[in-house]
Amino acid sequence: MAAAYDEIVIVTGAGIIGLSSAWRLARAGLRVVLFDAREAAAEASWAGAGMLAPGGEIDTHSELAAMALRSLHAYEPFVRELEDETGFDIDFQRCGAFELAANEAESAMLRQRADLQRSMGIPSESRAWRDFEARFYPEDGIVDPRQVTAALRTACLRLGVSLRVHEPVLEIAPDGSWVRTARETISDANGVLITAGAWSSSLCTALPRTIPMRGHLVSWNLPPRTLPSIVRHGHTYLLQRRNGTLIAGSSTEDVGFDRTVNDAIAGDIRDRAARLLPELATIEPSARWIGFRPAIAAASGIACAPLVGRIGTKLWAAVGHYRNGILLAPETARMITETIVQSSTA
Repeated sequence: MAAAYDEIVIVTGAGIIGLSSAWRLARAGLRVVLFDAREAAAEASWAGAGMLAPGGEIDTHSELAAMALRSLHAYEPFVRELEDETGFDIDFQRCGAFELAANEAESAMLRQRADLQRSMGIPSESRAWRDFEARFYPEDGIVDPRQVTAALRTACLRLGVSLRVHEPVLEIAPDGSWVRTARETISDANGVLITAGAWSSSLCTALPRTIPMRGHLVSWNLPPRTLPSIVRHGHTYLLQRRNGTLIAGSSTEDVGFDRTVNDAIAGDIRDRAARLLPELATIEPSARWIGFRPAIAAASGIACAPLVGRIGTKLWAAVGHYRNGILLAPETARMITETIVQSSTA
């Protein structure tokens, strides 16, 4: 057993956070074994729309805000590096985003938020979008997370990462000294990184409670460039991929791991989307689906920021990214790789 696992870092959970971290760790020269209970990137990363949009998420100074901005600025080189290594063509667009106001009270709120965001390094400008007054965020963008994770999987395999799918991790020691999977117990790895999304705390008692927050999404097949920028109003957003797929979201439901697509919720999203883009009212959606946003439970509801860092002698975590897992992937991988590499060379 020692010959098989000595000096290896084990990563549990092959979503965009686990894959990005495994890629960076392998590029840093570490040997990595990556486990997932299903296929790689089959949960929240597969379901995500792929907004890279601090302009719509960040409205206060915080470490999360700083982390989100660092990750946004790192995204284009992150994608280009992946494309260069794998030959993949990844749909990444720095398309900007319109934040809409339906009345004067909402307009005043947008102006107030824009003033605060400007002090944080988030630029915006006043613009009109159709009949709406709006703020335009030129640095916001989108990426196709399914393409990113497919490229990451290929990049990991080319660097020698051992990807063990359909092999769930069942339990991890609170100090990271051993890992029990469905097939074996590993007790001599160099370190363990938990990136199992909403399932993370079920694997290890050292973690705060992680929970799934279900969200619905709806899509249409439309001509490309029907919607050149992200459009948001309240809890409703629209974005369009290069291939023409237009996605609308979303909802937030605390229903555990219930995978049911609720017709009423999907219908509400369609109605809200049609109020922003009226032509959608006469077009049948092409798909509806759900995803489980991975959140950390807190006394006030949900923790504001993910847990990223060392939590035990040989144990690290990158969990609780909630709505921002796609956006935060490059910076999370950088942070985790830096701390694990420092530990392995100390």
